[in-house]
Amino acid sequence: MLNIEELKFDDKGLIPAVIVDAKTKKVLTLAYMNKESLQISLEEGRTCFWSRSRQELWRKGETSGNVQRIASIIADCDKDALMVVVDKNGPACHLGADSCFHNPVFIQDSHERFSMDSLMELIEGRKAEKKEGSYTTYLFEKGTDKILKKIGEEATEVIIAAKDNDKQETIYEIADLAYHVMVLMVEAGISLEDVRSELASRHVIDHKVKQEKMTK
Repeated sequence: MLNIEELKFDDKGLIPAVIVDAKTKKVLTLAYMNKESLQISLEEGRTCFWSRSRQELWRKGETSGNVQRIASIIADCDKDALMVVVDKNGPACHLGADSCFHNPVFIQDSHERFSMDSLMELIEGRKAEKKEGSYTTYLFEKGTDKILKKIGEEATEVIIAAKDNDKQETIYEIADLAYHVMVLMVEAGISLEDVRSELASRHVIDHKVKQEKMTK
């Protein structure tokens, strides 16, 4: 294990810290620590940074409640940067997005693949920085009642398509429903990881129930 004294802080006494989600491995933000904030982080088991703009210490989540519990801290090969792996409680970005990194600058077409995570990031970006003319932005501006109304409408469309045994239409309507549910999730501060964790816990419970039935 490295000692804090072995780390290389810059001429302002700071060291960059890349914050990574322990579950999703997503980069959440880039912050800075000095020796004091790093020591506090180690002692309290939660991230504490040095604010370059305010010139003061700040514990992540002290006002928002979005605390980051530290799983590990690893220095790079030059010992002048840190990777801090955390279990987070709520968004990492002060704009309300799950990660601070949600503004694409360049994506090679051949590497652009759809994922639920990338869609979630896009939706989070629309909430954080409203884009004029965006349907997602429109939903956020109208608020929860409008989002819930759309979810009800799309759920009904799924039922109708499924009752008609129209597979392609059912797929189309399920996609619409999933999108609107994800908008609600962002509005309510619910992450994909929250849902994954819930589903995982139910899988374990279901597995146990099956085992109990088999032993009777």
